[in-house]
Amino acid sequence: MVIKILSITVTTLFIFIGGESTGAKIDQVLQRQIETSVENFHGDVGIYVRHLSKNITAGINENDLFPTASMIKVPILVKIFDKIEKGELTIESRVIYYEDSINYPWKGDDAISRFKDGEDISIGKLMAHMITFSDNHAGIWLQELAGSGTAINEWLNQEGFCSTRVNSRTPGREDDYEQYGWGQTTPREMAELLVMIREGRAVSKRASDDMYRYLTRIYWDGNALSQIPPTIQVASKQGALDQSRSEVLLVNAPHGDYVFCIITKNQKDTSWSISNEGSVLIRNVSNLLWNYFEPDFGWKQEIGVEEYW
Repeated sequence: MVIKILSITVTTLFIFIGGESTGAKIDQVLQRQIETSVENFHGDVGIYVRHLSKNITAGINENDLFPTASMIKVPILVKIFDKIEKGELTIESRVIYYEDSINYPWKGDDAISRFKDGEDISIGKLMAHMITFSDNHAGIWLQELAGSGTAINEWLNQEGFCSTRVNSRTPGREDDYEQYGWGQTTPREMAELLVMIREGRAVSKRASDDMYRYLTRIYWDGNALSQIPPTIQVASKQGALDQSRSEVLLVNAPHGDYVFCIITKNQKDTSWSISNEGSVLIRNVSNLLWNYFEPDFGWKQEIGVEEYW
């Protein structure tokens, strides 16, 4: 077995993130189930779970650093809304595309990469591309419009997020970029950032509400989201690198909201298919949590639905 699991000897955790203390109690039954779910994983895993109304938690390596991949787009989103709140931008502000200013050669399926020089788009639609489709060109562009990675990191630090940082195109973070890529975080911090947005504490109540709407409109629904009934609202963001898979979700479940973040690194399986070991683990953990918190909901996934992932 490759993964390290840290033993937990306390029953209450006092978590200070985003200016709030959760005082969450560890659910020992859930803790054991999560530990069992990762026993045979070939790589490193971090998981953080908290049920908001019950204020119970569980986790594995939840305070360790992991790559964010595209989850870093959540802090970018927050900082853009911070600038909107300050009157420096508006949702309808038009920005003009120039390929050499983005300077990101990999196109993939990114729609923004197919823009021609001189084309324009609103900030609101650019954020939709970044969050809904996880468009990297949109994310890079918005990072600069947010004032740079340095400005985003300053906001994170001021709000009590000591581990979550933008590394790419950010002076002084070159070594971190080599190790973690675009961004770095802990499962706990990324999850609690979503809680901060959910509770209206990120930038302002009105900004948080709109950010939350963006995060509920996700195209990439084949992993953790696939294990939650489609009638349930979920705010989420996904990430993927060759040796890492990640997802953060805040589920508006019938018996109370719960949040979780799962991130892998150093995976042996570097494939890009739905059978990737990290993707399978994310689906399994999401399924475990939904059925743990909502055992009587009565929903079952349809056979063959993976064809739509």
